Amino acid sequence: MKQRLRQWLPSPESVRSNRWLRWLGPALHHPHLWHFSRKGIALGLALGIFFGLLIPVAQIPLSAAAAVILRANLPMAVTSTLVTNPVTFGPVYYAAYKTGQFVLGIDGGSPSGKALETAPSVPLDVVEPTWGERLAAAWDWTTNAGKPLVVGLALFACVGGLTTYVLTSFVWIWYIRRSRNRRLLERLRPTDRQ
Repeated sequence: MKQRLRQWLPSPESVRSNRWLRWLGPALHHPHLWHFSRKGIALGLALGIFFGLLIPVAQIPLSAAAAVILRANLPMAVTSTLVTNPVTFGPVYYAAYKTGQFVLGIDGGSPSGKALETAPSVPLDVVEPTWGERLAAAWDWTTNAGKPLVVGLALFACVGGLTTYVLTSFVWIWYIRRSRNRRLLERLRPTDRQ
């Protein structure tokens, strides 16, 4: 299992030379960041999922910095931020928005009772809206949609990170026990002698 993980994950050299992670400098040389242990792998995956779901930009540098501080597996932290990518971004953020609406008790509208618009709108009498009008409409839409989205993303990030940590630890322990039991049974099984 470790060999497969090592093949899929980026090498220490490629992570150290990454333009987004170069600022961490000598901290990237700590051996715990590259060690394949249950705690390191589980924590690295959890950090990557957490930052991958929580924020739309700068996920890799933030998860790498958290991995360096907490001594988690750095390649796992960096790679698992890809939970949100161009394919999953839309569905994840829509589900987070709807979850935030549910948690805040907003039923298809803002707390003030005004229905949320699906996209920024400008007055219909303006043929070509100015840059300022577009910015104002986008700001209105963002402030209306922002609170449910932030609450939903925070909830997804916390639950996703904790679930990832627990499931990874469970699968790791199960796999180790299964391997040990299999080896023990092979030793105890009588060999066929002719």
